[in-house]
Amino acid sequence: MILLKSLTGKEFYLNCDLIYKIEREYDTLITLTDQKALWVQETPAEVRDKVIAYKRKLYTQPLEVEE
Repeated sequence: MILLKSLTGKEFYLNCDLIYKIEREYDTLITLTDQKALWVQETPAEVRDKVIAYKRKLYTQPLEVEE
């Protein structure tokens, strides 16, 4: 999940696997796979970079196995 800020400044976490598309209007509009829309303060490039960083972290950490 990535940390974003709404236009009102409230921080929230978004499951980045639900992102369908990101558009730049006056602000950034994120459309989710269920067609819900979120306006955020981050630019599309910042959202992209956060998704890439999250995925890298997720897939490069060693798997923890409980015994």
